[in-house]
Parts: sequence; C-alpha cells; structure tokens
Amino acid sequence: MKIEVLGCSGGIGGQHLRTTSLLVDRDLLIDAGTGVADLALTELAAIDHVFLTHSHLDHIASLPLLIDSVSDLRQKPLCVYGLTATLEAIAAHIFNWVIWPDFTRIPSAEFPLMVYCPLTIGQRVELDGRSITVLPAEHTVPAVGYQLDSGNGSLVFTGDTTVNDRFWPVVNQIANLRYLLIETAFPDREQRLAEISKHLCPSMLVSELSRLNKRIEVYVSHLKPGLVELTMAEIDAGFADNSPRMLKHRQTFIV
Repeated sequence: MKIEVLGCSGGIGGQHLRTTSLLVDRDLLIDAGTGVADLALTELAAIDHVFLTHSHLDHIASLPLLIDSVSDLRQKPLCVYGLTATLEAIAAHIFNWVIWPDFTRIPSAEFPLMVYCPLTIGQRVELDGRSITVLPAEHTVPAVGYQLDSGNGSLVFTGDTTVNDRFWPVVNQIANLRYLLIETAFPDREQRLAEISKHLCPSMLVSELSRLNKRIEVYVSHLKPGLVELTMAEIDAGFADNSPRMLKHRQTFIV
C-alpha cells in the first residue's frame, strides 16, 4: 500500500503548502484538502473513496470540485465516508444547492455521482485487501483518525485532535504499526489557542507521545504557515531522542 502526502499544512501560501490530504494507492483519499487540486484529471477520476476525518474546510476544500470535475469520467458513484455528523454537516452546508449542487441527487437520486457512507468509531472497512479502521479523535467538531493496514504494516493518522485518552490504548494494540502522523498546529506560546481550538502544541505533543508504548517513526502534520520553524524547534527541544520529524508535501510511505 502506497500513501502519498498531497497536503499536510495547517494553511496555504506557497508551492509546498497544501492542506490535508493523503492519497492511498490510486483510488482512495484520506481527507480532501487543497493538495488534491494538484492531481491530474485522470488521477482525480481514479479516486473511488474519500474518507473524511471531519468537516472543517481545510480537510474538505477540494471535494466539491473533485466530484464536479470528473462527473463525465466516472461509471460509478464516489463514496464519501465519515461520521454521520460529518456527512450531515457537508450535506447541509456544502452540497446544499446554495454553495454547491447536491451530487447525491445528480443526475438522479437513483444513480448519483456521490454517495454518503456513514462510519462509527472502531469500524473497519475492507477495500481490496486494505483495512481502514476508524479511530477516536478530540476536536471542536466530531472527528476521527484512521489506521491504514495493508496486512504487512500499518500507518495511523490522528487527524485534527488534542489530548485524547481514547486514542492511545487503541494505537498501542496495533502490532504492525510502522508510522504515526500526528498533528501539532501551534507553538507553545499559543498553547491557550491550541487548547481552545482543540489542537496540539509541542509541550502537549511530548505528553501525548509519552503514552505511545513502541518505537516507530513519528511525523508531525498541520503546522501553521509562518510558525513552522519555531514549532519544530520546540518539538526537537522536547525530546531527548527519536524526535518526531516534520511531515512533508509529496512524502510517500509504503506499508
């Protein structure tokens, strides 16, 4: 299973700053942030599944244009997965005929271009030999993370989250875990903002990772533009060894 980082920034503003999206093989997205727009039309048309962590704009921004752009190239509906609350939010506020057409009813309700696939915490979806398991997250809106398991190895993506007591017991039981992608949005000087917005800052990250019971590769996502160097310096200073690395645009993982 190949996982390519299409976007991992907490904002935009440059060639390598794209908001969150991971391309799994050729046909599956984890979130649909601005990085999806870098794909060619044929690559967009090959995507059959989109798993959303939550409803915030930086994680769904490309979804409306994605389905519109490939509507003439697809023979089956695009499956959009997420918590019921997440799907209800994008149905009410995005695909509502005011902001964007409702593609669950185009060209008809019987033969739509897009379908919603509700998920619950702990649910596992099997797709062509790959397992996608829904993990708990703590954010300002209902949110999840995901475990991507090829059978040979796993990658875990936290999504947007803060201190999360439900997360670590689940992750520590993943025997074949190789990679953890975890968010850290703000430097420590903005800890209060991180707490209010339910993100992490470096000191909170140190505390959270102390609960991880295995040595794996850890990468930090969702760094805010303009604060990347400061936040990563604080992260490096917080760990005696095995400091988490910064997740990078177009980085790839094989599991």
